[in-house]
Amino acid sequence: MKTFTYIVFALAIVFIGVNASMLDFSNLFEGQSLIAIIGILATMCAIVLLLIFNMSRSIANKLKKHS
Repeated sequence: MKTFTYIVFALAIVFIGVNASMLDFSNLFEGQSLIAIIGILATMCAIVLLLIFNMSRSIANKLKKHS
């Protein structure tokens, strides 16, 4: 499961890079740039969820060891 989360994390970083390359800074909130911004925000949410999942898994492992 740990490997899976690292792979998804790496893919999220790649998606942020792809979406960042689609940004047009002269028209940031129009057309493809808006779609790229939404993609970047969605990918950042996925990264936060992965970090929360990893933290909860490590807490569960510590509690299991302790009891």
